[in-house]
Amino acid sequence: MNGRQSTGRRRDREMVRLAVPALGALAAEPLYILVDTAIVGHLGTRELAALALAATVLVAVVSLCNFLAYGTTAQVARLHGAGQSDRAAEIAAQALWLSLAIGVALAIIVAALAHPLMLVIGGTGEAATLAERYLRLSAPGLPFALVALAGQGYLRGVDRLRVPLVILVVSNLVNVVLEVVLVYGLDLGLDGSAVGTVVAQAGMGVAFAVLLLRAGGPGVGRRPRWADQRTLLRLGGDLLVRTGSLLAAFTLAGAVLARTGSAALAAHQIAFQLFVFLALVLDSIAIAGQVIVGRSLGAGDAEGAWAAARRMVWWSLGVGCVFALGLLALTDLLPRVFTGDDAVLEQARDLWPLFALLQPAGAMVFALDGVLIGAGDTRFIAKAMAFSALVCFAPVVIAAHVFDWGVVGVWAALNVLMLARLTTMAVRFRGRRWAVVGATP
Repeated sequence: MNGRQSTGRRRDREMVRLAVPALGALAAEPLYILVDTAIVGHLGTRELAALALAATVLVAVVSLCNFLAYGTTAQVARLHGAGQSDRAAEIAAQALWLSLAIGVALAIIVAALAHPLMLVIGGTGEAATLAERYLRLSAPGLPFALVALAGQGYLRGVDRLRVPLVILVVSNLVNVVLEVVLVYGLDLGLDGSAVGTVVAQAGMGVAFAVLLLRAGGPGVGRRPRWADQRTLLRLGGDLLVRTGSLLAAFTLAGAVLARTGSAALAAHQIAFQLFVFLALVLDSIAIAGQVIVGRSLGAGDAEGAWAAARRMVWWSLGVGCVFALGLLALTDLLPRVFTGDDAVLEQARDLWPLFALLQPAGAMVFALDGVLIGAGDTRFIAKAMAFSALVCFAPVVIAAHVFDWGVVGVWAALNVLMLARLTTMAVRFRGRRWAVVGATP
């Protein structure tokens, strides 16, 4: 018993050691947006609205490309666990070339389609015009942002999670200084905010690119190689389905509530933003799961991967329950931080129990995502997510619209989505078909 307890405590320490710097790195992207919002907010309502529109597009694009981090971590952690450090370094180089190619393509698309993108997300008037200009100025930063994702993926896989944290913190500090100088010192307004962010992103991207190209020994092949990039793209396609389906579900929920009324939509937005914030903590545990599971399976230790994964799932459940209890205790207080509108507060009170109920199931889903991504079982994740969204969530949220169930119906549908994901992922997890040992799954 003492031996098992000692092993459990060691695994707990390992999880915390990996999760804490991962949490700091995950918080860096929202900090970019927070800094932009704080600085641009003093320029005027029109500029702030434009930033909100442009940020909606940019955040969606970068979020959909997070497979560059997760897919790279999954492969590199296995190779690192198998003792194939040079092969892991080769994957690092391929992730760099792939992220650059995708980033340049997306930068061109975003800049060229800035006006249609504003129409798609409902931007109108002068704010939309300013947002289009902001998008075009910000687009050159996308390749650097995607290189940063690939760099984080590699460094996580080789158990160097503090390095990305340092780079991202420095980048955020540079961003603050540049934006203050350009926006206020040189009086460039919203343009200065966009340019400052791009310059900070460029420095961040170059730092990660240098680390990716310096990985491994002198004999490591660093030229673009399609076979390795194709594997990353396969993993990426699976994770793109997973992330895209989740974003589509929340977008559909927002669209239904937009037709219900502004108060319902505002209450939904408060809960959604809090959900995203709390997800940072849960995602940091999932990243620890990716690293530990991938490394253990690469080293041929299926039992160790299983034991560590179970412990992380239980830890995530505990954190999710704490979140749920905290949200319930703050039902009347927390929404008032965001609004004083009585109509919005009433809608928030209606959805709040369902929002709280979502936390334990969501926490376990995040952990299981991390475990299965670390094992390279991404195809199952994609299928389970698509099934949960199309077969389980969509009918309920459509019924919420047809029968006018309002925020309660929409958040009930989101709970159905999360429970469907939890059920499918838990069955897969307990079956242990994901626990394939070796350098490749």
